[in-house]
Amino acid sequence: MSNQIETDGAYIRYEFSEFAGNLEPVKYEMPVPQGNEVLLKVDYCGVCHSDVHVHDGYYGLGNGKKLNLGDRGIRLPVTLGHEVVGTIVAVGEDAIDASVGEQRLIYPWIGCGECSVCQRGEENLCGKPASLGIFKPGGYSEYITVPHPRYLVDLGDLNPANASLLACSGLTTFSAIKKIQPLHQEEYVIVIGCGGLGQLAIRTLRSDGISNIVGVDVSEDKREIARKAGAKVVLDPRSLDATDTLTREADGNCMAVLDFVGNEQTVEFGLKVLKKGGKLVVIGLHGGELRYPIPFLVTKAVTIIGSYTGTLAEMKELVTFANQHDLLDIPVEIRALERAESAVEDLSNGKVSGRIILKN
Repeated sequence: MSNQIETDGAYIRYEFSEFAGNLEPVKYEMPVPQGNEVLLKVDYCGVCHSDVHVHDGYYGLGNGKKLNLGDRGIRLPVTLGHEVVGTIVAVGEDAIDASVGEQRLIYPWIGCGECSVCQRGEENLCGKPASLGIFKPGGYSEYITVPHPRYLVDLGDLNPANASLLACSGLTTFSAIKKIQPLHQEEYVIVIGCGGLGQLAIRTLRSDGISNIVGVDVSEDKREIARKAGAKVVLDPRSLDATDTLTREADGNCMAVLDFVGNEQTVEFGLKVLKKGGKLVVIGLHGGELRYPIPFLVTKAVTIIGSYTGTLAEMKELVTFANQHDLLDIPVEIRALERAESAVEDLSNGKVSGRIILKN
C-alpha cells in the first residue's frame, strides 16, 4: 500500500497574526512528512475554552494583572485547535506504526521528549512544550502534521465527531477525577461549572459508579443539563444560602471539588464547602488570586491541586473507558471549519451550552 494519498498542492489554515485578532484563512504548501511524521486530514476539531485564552493572549491573574502568553513562548501566527480527529493521508519513511486511511484521535500535549518529565510519561507538563494548537499548528486547518505515530489513538467504536472532545475536554476531566480518588460511597463530589467540561465530568463520575454529585452553575439552563447528566443536587452559587444548602444537602460530607471555572469566587466557594481532608482540584483558567489562611490549610488538611490536561497513557485509558460507557452524549453543535472565528466568539461570550465541533 502507498504511504501517501494524492492531495492538492496547497491547503488552508485559519490563524490569527495578532492576539485577539481575526482568524483568517491562509494558504500553505502541502507538507511532506519526514521520518516519524504523520500527515492527517482534519475531520473534526473541538472548540475549547483554552482556544479562547490563547486567542486573547493572556490569563487573568487578579487585580488587573495578566500573564502575557507571548512571554510564555507562544509565537504568532497561531493556528488553534487541539481536539482533533483526523484521517492519515501520508506518513514519513520511519512511521511504521501508521497506515494511510486510518482515522485517529490525536494526543496534542506534546513535549520535548527528552527531559525527565517527558521520560516519565508526563509530556503535558514539559517545560519546553510543543503542544498542537498552541505552540504548533493545530486543527483549525484542513490538514495537520503530528511528529510521531505514538500520539495517534484508535477510536474504537466511538462517534468520531464527539470523540474529538476526548483529546482535551474529556482528558482534562478524566485526569482531574483520577486525582480525587478513591472516594467512599457516602462522600460527595462538587462540580463547579456545568458547561461542556462539567457535563463530561458528571457523566464520567456517574459511569464510574459515583452517585453523590452536586452541580454548581450560575446558569439555570446548565444546571438543568447537569441534573439530566446525573447530578443529584444542583445549586446557584449566587444564592445567599448556597454554602449552607450545599453543606446540609451533602450532610457535611463534601470530600472533593472539581472547579471548571477557576476564578476567585469559585475557588473560595470550593474551599468553604470542603470537609476536613478534602481535595480541591482547579481546572478552569478564568483567573484571579488564591487567598486562604495558612492555619486552615493545615488544620483542615485540605489539598489544593492544579490539574492541566492529562497524559498520553490517561488518554488511551479514557478512550477505552468511553467505549464501555455512554460518555459523550452531551449537547454538540457541528459547524463548518470556515466558521471557526464565530465559534471562538460565541464560546468567549458564554453563548455555548455544550460544545462546538468544527467539521472540515
